[in-house]
Amino acid sequence: MPALRAVEERYPTQVVVIGVHSPKFPNEREPANVRQAVLREGITHPVVHDPELLLWRTYAVRAWPTLVFVGPDGRILGVHEGEIPPESLVRAVERFLERTGVTTTVVPEWLAPERRPAAPLAFPGKLAADPAQDLLVVSDTGHHRLVLARPDGAVIAVIGDGTPGLRDGRFAEARFCEPQGVVVAGDAVYVADRGNHAIRRIDFRRETVETIAGTGRLGHSYPQAGPARQLDLRSPWALWYREGLLFVAMAGSHQIWVLDLASGLLQPYAGSGMEGIQGGPLERAWFAQPSGLTSDGRVLYVACPEASAVRTVDLPGAPNPKVGRLVGTGLFDFGDRDGTGDEVRLQHPLDVAWTGSELLVADTYNHKVKRLDPMTRECRAWLGYGQPGHEDGPADRARFWEPGGLAVTADTIFVADTNNHAVRVVDRTSGTVSTLELWGLAPPAP
Repeated sequence: MPALRAVEERYPTQVVVIGVHSPKFPNEREPANVRQAVLREGITHPVVHDPELLLWRTYAVRAWPTLVFVGPDGRILGVHEGEIPPESLVRAVERFLERTGVTTTVVPEWLAPERRPAAPLAFPGKLAADPAQDLLVVSDTGHHRLVLARPDGAVIAVIGDGTPGLRDGRFAEARFCEPQGVVVAGDAVYVADRGNHAIRRIDFRRETVETIAGTGRLGHSYPQAGPARQLDLRSPWALWYREGLLFVAMAGSHQIWVLDLASGLLQPYAGSGMEGIQGGPLERAWFAQPSGLTSDGRVLYVACPEASAVRTVDLPGAPNPKVGRLVGTGLFDFGDRDGTGDEVRLQHPLDVAWTGSELLVADTYNHKVKRLDPMTRECRAWLGYGQPGHEDGPADRARFWEPGGLAVTADTIFVADTNNHAVRVVDRTSGTVSTLELWGLAPPAP
């Protein structure tokens, strides 16, 4: 999306951008969910919903995402598969404009973008809870900021001015871009600043933000190791902290990376960079956009949404460390089915959380939270009944809308209920679901 925005800003009267939504998952076929995705991503150009993949086949598309460049006469000028840095796309468009001689075009007024509704939170992606410090951290992803609160909803601080960008400094002046995963370690909160392809550190005692990894540029190579501030990252989405090491789910490169906080050395830990479900030795395994991390202290558990899978990764110190899987069998094996092992079907799970005895899985596109036993591989629905909505109450009657993040304390589970712009609270004993009110929180000033 940043690349397309760069083109739209550079050539507002010469280029028309039209998005085509070609769904992979059943949940992505529903127009209401597509509308939420458009609002969540801040898309201002028109989007064609193509649930039957007619345009996909017409243009012989093979991968998500794909850019097709069409000239004023309707002829295809070029095709690009995969992500592309903004500067590269701008240069390509410039060459096409020179070739075709286009100087201006007109966008019909009826294509004016829909605006997000004003709400205290906008598409919260992830959260973290630290009972020892009585702290709840919420990634207010759509508002490009972080919210620090007490578990009862009392807001302590808002970090970021609400404008997308990459800027360090005091809480009120710092800027983020679509922050996702957060983890608390001592006096610091570490943030996977996805849109900036960076890792940020929040010192909530000094009330400052600094960038500790990434350059702000989208990476397109697979460096083996290097100083964290000098490496271009690819969509870091989730974090996990252990004894001075910060594990990073690098969704864009289908890998798990690790950052040594003392030395500043950042390197791939698991994953070859190939997308898929293959396990085995760390460096040869395949992941599919890893987006959620948790651990029981023995292994790292990984939510792989594009494979609708939950994976296991041995932590440092394990003999012959390897990558395995608990549930999920392939990139196109998805659904909503309880069971054991390979019987289980999830649909695009974005997070996992360890409770002390079992895993919780945010089964995002099924609008549920499920329980998964790592020993038996049995997986059962617990919260929600599969219909999107916002309804509190008993576990089997509550409704969520694409829950994307989980955090666990001794007696409570917090859920980032992304499309409901809310944080939900679950009593671990009764399973009763309620909605957390964040006292005094307001949306950023326009």
